Amino acid sequence: MNTENNHARKKKYVLVGTGGRAEFFYGALVTSFKETGELVAFCDINQTRLNYANRLLQSKYGYQSVRLYRSDRFEEMILTEKPDVVIVTSVDRTHHHYIIRSLELGCDVITEKPMTTDATKCQEIINTVKKTGKNVRVAFNYRYAPHNTKIRELIMNDVIGEVYSVHFEWALDTQHGADYFRRWHRDKRNSGGLLVHKSTHHFDLVNFWLDTTPETVYASGGLRFYGRENAEARGVTNFYQRAHGSEYAKTDPFALDLEKNEHLKAMYLDAEKEDGYQRDQSVFGDGISIEDTLGVMVTYKNKAILTYSLNAYLPWEGFIVSLNGSKGRIEIRIREQSYINSGGDKSEEGAIRDKSVMVLPMFGKPYEVDVIELEGGHGGGDPLLLRDLFDEPKHDEFKRAADHIDGTMSILTGIAGNLSLENGQAIKVNGLIDF
Repeated sequence: MNTENNHARKKKYVLVGTGGRAEFFYGALVTSFKETGELVAFCDINQTRLNYANRLLQSKYGYQSVRLYRSDRFEEMILTEKPDVVIVTSVDRTHHHYIIRSLELGCDVITEKPMTTDATKCQEIINTVKKTGKNVRVAFNYRYAPHNTKIRELIMNDVIGEVYSVHFEWALDTQHGADYFRRWHRDKRNSGGLLVHKSTHHFDLVNFWLDTTPETVYASGGLRFYGRENAEARGVTNFYQRAHGSEYAKTDPFALDLEKNEHLKAMYLDAEKEDGYQRDQSVFGDGISIEDTLGVMVTYKNKAILTYSLNAYLPWEGFIVSLNGSKGRIEIRIREQSYINSGGDKSEEGAIRDKSVMVLPMFGKPYEVDVIELEGGHGGGDPLLLRDLFDEPKHDEFKRAADHIDGTMSILTGIAGNLSLENGQAIKVNGLIDF
């Protein structure tokens, strides 16, 4: 009797987009959360990738195979499988399509960040949530990293008083940072550029820490290191289109050899005959439309200001943040493990190599705050996020669960930043979206 009741309470899940980020969700769902959830189907544009995801389910996780649907049968999947929740891990520019159609067909949604890539698509999502009354959750794992939660706690406890300004520097290294310039992300139409795809994490953290939202955004930056023109200016003469089959790539430290990684080979190299997607493009090739060097200034509704920088070609990975308040200052320095997306163990993504959280009271002695990191990626934040998504809801004093409004406010900083890059003017966030 109890077994039947437990089974009846299970939520049914389907997942669309079986690329690099998908396994983070489905791997946890079919192992750690199999008592509360059931995965029933995959959907993707690429049949080879669908088949590989199904093989992983069985060989790596000991789960039964699930039904597979090509992306043109997405609605058929929803109508046939009748899931409670759709997990969206497709290319960023398609998020809105799958989110909206899932909501209209009666499902809740869990989406990978960013929720979408521009204001028009964002407005469509907001309108559909209003119309359907269904829920959208955005997977902001950085909120759950213990050091980031600790900053929220310190501010909530008035340790440095009212926060007036934040300086936030994010460093992407020549392994992880370069990876955005090999993949579909290099086309701004797909990803919204790094201000949307990557910085959405960072802008969300500031919203989360300060419990406020952006009001005005000014940005500057460009493609300064990657791309053929920049390489030519530095004297490079040997170029290639993609690493696979290239002699020049063999001596390029930025090249990615898909043949050497069984997982990447099966997911991408073996699958490219179907859709032409090349995972190993040269970071010094033509056709890159995103920036690698960015500076942003934000004024928030509570009058706090943010100065932010992102560079994608540095010799280390991590971030430095300073928060200045009426009672003192918090300084955070986090060095993360470098990684290539889907190139290794998921626990290595954002793994903490070194950290320091310092409080500098206005009239007191500076002291270091002890932060206990947990098992799993991003200092143990990943398992906490997954528990929040797939397990029974629990009270969280830090309110880390992010909905579509949180998803909107994070990407609006990046969207406004992109508009500012285009016209050289500060952009008012109010008016970009009608709530």
